Amino acid sequence: MPFTDLRYEVSAPLATITLDRPDARNAYSEAMVQSLIDAFDAAEADDSVRAVILTGEGKSFHAGGDLKRMQSSSGMFEGGPVKLRRQYIEGIQRIPRRIAQFDKPLIAAINGAAIGAGLDLTCMCDIRVAAEGVKLGSTFVKVGLVPGDGGAYFLARTIGFARALDMVLTGRIVESAEALQIGLVHAVVPREALMDAARERAMLIAANAPLAVSLTKRAAYRSWDQDLDTALELAASYQGMIQNTEDHAEAVAAILGKRAPDFKGR
Repeated sequence: MPFTDLRYEVSAPLATITLDRPDARNAYSEAMVQSLIDAFDAAEADDSVRAVILTGEGKSFHAGGDLKRMQSSSGMFEGGPVKLRRQYIEGIQRIPRRIAQFDKPLIAAINGAAIGAGLDLTCMCDIRVAAEGVKLGSTFVKVGLVPGDGGAYFLARTIGFARALDMVLTGRIVESAEALQIGLVHAVVPREALMDAARERAMLIAANAPLAVSLTKRAAYRSWDQDLDTALELAASYQGMIQNTEDHAEAVAAILGKRAPDFKGR
């Protein structure tokens, strides 16, 4: 499958998606939006892939919207209110909707600045590992915009409402050290160690039973805004399914036999 403005590579059990538009600091293009959807579809369909790493080419992770296209009102920024609303729904908002349905673990390896929709994309990921000194910001108000891809929602779920409100209203930039302190990222590592650290975290996940990982991720997200009874009902249903899998039997046998398990995803 051809991809535009990104690279998709598989080295089982991991897949790596690299945003590849460095001349525009990896800002969104219409082609990149479609390619991201296609890459998630490819990873979902590939049973050899048990976790996905998302990173950027060059010095930036993702600059969000393309300012030059904003200025010229072209591409995804073209049109009046009705057309722009439709373009957001049918364009960039496809990404959070797709990621919300993506059951495999998604790890952001934040190699450089993640600004605006770039920060939002990291918050859609399950785990975030950042290089030392990277800058992150929800800067929409600085360019007279709102987080059109749902970024305020994702940021609040990541660092809490009060901290998210501070970031989205001031548009201020935080560096990696503060991002770690407020829980915006899970780890900060030297730049040269970033991909190794992301792969190490991904491999810790990929070593587990893949169906159990997928249902655990789904349970965590689906239970977040639910009451206790609903969350418990969901957990019971998932547990009833997973206890009848070959991988569960293999895991128990491996622990009792004091050996490494051989999971098949069945």
